[in-house]
Amino acid sequence: MDARRVTRAVAQQEREEGEREGEGEDGEAVMSAVKWPENGALTLEWVRQLGRTLDYASRHLLPAELPTLLPVPVLDSLLLAAHKCLHREPNCVEIPVDPSCKAVLVGDVHGQFHDVLNLLEIAGPPSANRLFVFNGDYVDRGAWGFETYIYLLSWKLLLPHRVFMLRGNHETKFCTSAYGFEQEVMSKFGDRAKHLYRKCLGCFEGHPLAARVAGCVYMAHGGLFRQVEKEPPKKQKGKSYRRLLSGRNQADNTLKLGTLDDLQKARRIVLDPSGFGQNVIPGDVLWSDPSPKNGLSHNDSRGIGLLFGPDCTQEFMEKHKLKLIVRSHEGPDAREKRPEMQAMNKGYTVDHVVKAGKLITLFSAPDYPQFQVASPPVFLTR
Repeated sequence: MDARRVTRAVAQQEREEGEREGEGEDGEAVMSAVKWPENGALTLEWVRQLGRTLDYASRHLLPAELPTLLPVPVLDSLLLAAHKCLHREPNCVEIPVDPSCKAVLVGDVHGQFHDVLNLLEIAGPPSANRLFVFNGDYVDRGAWGFETYIYLLSWKLLLPHRVFMLRGNHETKFCTSAYGFEQEVMSKFGDRAKHLYRKCLGCFEGHPLAARVAGCVYMAHGGLFRQVEKEPPKKQKGKSYRRLLSGRNQADNTLKLGTLDDLQKARRIVLDPSGFGQNVIPGDVLWSDPSPKNGLSHNDSRGIGLLFGPDCTQEFMEKHKLKLIVRSHEGPDAREKRPEMQAMNKGYTVDHVVKAGKLITLFSAPDYPQFQVASPPVFLTR
């Protein structure tokens, strides 16, 4: 048994022991329904109890029984608070890291709630001396996307300056309708499911697109993005201008790499970034991929976003004085379709090594469907 499985076994044993502390006379664990704090202020114990409750429900209850322990009014309050918190943050969050602080960077988790619990036990929970940056794709594919998302939002509300949740391409209506999250919510919440799903979509729109960590690490789900031309006067607008803005009819040699200033000015509050008009930059940030070939080109295999080469990585890093770019977005299945890139079999790949530093792809879902991936988090210290 490898070290990762041993760690999981120990973590599961500790959780089961915690459950037994609340056992009734018949030997079954007793769990009470979660209650929203009267003043709306979450505490560390409240968040931990939420995690224990979600863990218990995932192991002992049918999906449709989840509301017996996690009432819809509690979820309404949590999602409303999260909506306000997320929408207050800028497109690209500046995250300072004190010398005494450790930053933990996490890639796609895709509804693997129990692996998220294990990750927090291995790395240690968020605290004054430990911050987390999650790089999107909290939902879809895994069976516990809702539990994963709600639990991470609770940490965000408890420690908003120590937990940062960036947006992934699966935090969209398009992906959640196609890859399982919408159906998951429907199976768990019955006639209140559509209501809760809409609440989640409202939160999805608010997640920041990127972060700059410690002034030298750029983190975003897909990666780099193009520069968008400024809008001309209204009298110059028309079909030809819309085609130009869309980028779909641009020759690749007219594409220009965007800057962090461009990113901060982009319109991010959109449910499904289409890659057209003013949604080009969010579409690029969520959907782009690195390429071993120099240049900036359309990502035709995805139908949205860009392919960017090592020269683009060097240009972006040099301009913004970066040492590392961390992106996610590609699991083992995606890399199987791109043999020119490194295989995703250990949780990360080093995709570009340039004069300024490195670009890595980070994937943190170890039990991804049909694959077993060693997926450690990345730790940054000053």
